[in-house]
Amino acid sequence: MTQVSIDEHAVTDSEAGPYAITTGPDGALWFTLVHSGRIGRLVPGEEATSHQLDAACGPTVIVHGPDDALWFTQYKAHRIGRITTGGFIENFPLPTPDCGPFGIAAGPDGALWFTETAADRIGRITPDGLVTEFPLPVTGAFPSAITAGDDGAMWFTLNQANAVGRIDMDGAVTLHPLPTENAAPVGITAGRDGALWFVEIAAGQIGRITPDGKITEFPLPDRAARPHAITVADDGTAWFTEWGGNRVGSITADGTVTVHDLPTPGSEPHGITVGADGALWAALEIGALARITSVDSAT
Repeated sequence: MTQVSIDEHAVTDSEAGPYAITTGPDGALWFTLVHSGRIGRLVPGEEATSHQLDAACGPTVIVHGPDDALWFTQYKAHRIGRITTGGFIENFPLPTPDCGPFGIAAGPDGALWFTETAADRIGRITPDGLVTEFPLPVTGAFPSAITAGDDGAMWFTLNQANAVGRIDMDGAVTLHPLPTENAAPVGITAGRDGALWFVEIAAGQIGRITPDGKITEFPLPDRAARPHAITVADDGTAWFTEWGGNRVGSITADGTVTVHDLPTPGSEPHGITVGADGALWAALEIGALARITSVDSAT
């Protein structure tokens, strides 16, 4: 039998709001502090540090870029940010005003691709700051999370259009409507099975979509759990956060779901990633990071 151990590591006060998290090229955990306008860094076993941005810029999703810097969206400042492991920060304004960038991911072309929630566009930025925007064929769609697929394209969720989208490197877009109405997809990640796995925050389900557009949905035990973010562990299991259920959960390739309560009630889990130590790490808006490890025990 496999059990799970969850340890919380305080990284800031409860007002700062750890939101998204990724593992940097230096092996440290880097995370956004959405309410205080900072980027945090944690080496397990050490004290957390942070770098101040414009206080009201609203940093949201953060990723390890192709240039070995960290790239992040600034939802309220409508910019893309870049920070080196040494703490040097650059800001890149976007061509479309008030576009609300949210998700960001490294693409197979050496650029970063991001969503513009308020402009119905997908953006692309090169490491030297050149921005291109691609309009979507829908309005009011609220494109949210984005990830690189194994098929050489970028895949993204359309939270308000109830669909998953695919964009080629030339900007060609294909949309795949979800079977469940008003499911409101958010997080998305590439699986080890060649498919994309995503969460449906309003439907309480995990979704899987193949490159040819076949969609399977897996209901969670608690349909009101409001799953938010998703990542894939080294063994191919997908792990997700339940923002409304105060849990983290896992789903195997065959759809088997297991959920685990977090130690602190109301901790508001958001982003989740695999750390350099092989453990899962989740950002808790109460001011902590949770480390999730499997513990084998005989029955």
